[in-house]
Amino acid sequence: MIIVTGATGKLGRRIVERLLDRVPAHRVGVSVRDPRMANGLADRGVRVRQGSFDDPASLVHSFEGAEQLLLVSLDRTGEECVTGHRTAIDAAVKAGVGRILYTSQTGAAHDSRFQACRDHAQTEDLLRSTGLPWTALRNGFYAASAMLFLESARHTGAIALPADGPVAWTGHDDLAEAAAAILADEGRFEGPTPPLTGPAALDFDAVAEIAAQVTGRSFTRAVVAADDFREQALAHGAPAPIADLMLSIFAAALNGEFAAVDPTLAELIGREPATFRTLLVQAWAA
Repeated sequence: MIIVTGATGKLGRRIVERLLDRVPAHRVGVSVRDPRMANGLADRGVRVRQGSFDDPASLVHSFEGAEQLLLVSLDRTGEECVTGHRTAIDAAVKAGVGRILYTSQTGAAHDSRFQACRDHAQTEDLLRSTGLPWTALRNGFYAASAMLFLESARHTGAIALPADGPVAWTGHDDLAEAAAAILADEGRFEGPTPPLTGPAALDFDAVAEIAAQVTGRSFTRAVVAADDFREQALAHGAPAPIADLMLSIFAAALNGEFAAVDPTLAELIGREPATFRTLLVQAWAA
């Protein structure tokens, strides 16, 4: 039995779909906050149980019988994030889970300039302390984040963002397929995986060139001072913690924390991962 948390989310749902291509449905279970959102999976023979990261007993029940548990990282930051992960890991131990896998990130480190990477590092410490077999999927930075930063530029042609560095932007679909491959081949990785990344690391200067090629329009890249970017984010309604979190992505990129490019993702999925150009075309066509 393989249990996946967050199976109605953007990454979790994709992982379950790819997993069902590899193993019978009766071997797959999901732990979700609202089981009604997973009715389609239940109809296909997937075991659906309610599990909330704020209710440890529900997680123990939803993890019951799992030889492997894939813990999809929470959409939270800081202590709230790490506490939720600790609750899930403790529940997995109580439920007798055989192996815990976790969606971490390239650049996970205690001294990262990006809060989420510090949260991932702390969560990996928790996994290490259980004494159980564990795997941390060091996912490349989601290309979907780049698309959010480019949304206004899509219409104006002006990419006005803080100073950055190269990032190996990576697609959700490729990462989901890799996660399914690792789950289906139990024990393939012990501890953190190599970086699971797209084929190239790009800064926003390179992104501007790609956007111009894709659209046939001119795109400019202007560097915005960090304080100005933060004020603009606040003016557009972003809470201060979110504005700071976004700013820290650029600081970490400038520090080279997301620049690694590695062939492991391609090896896992049996083909080259989608390029940023392909992902941009798909996103803007939608």
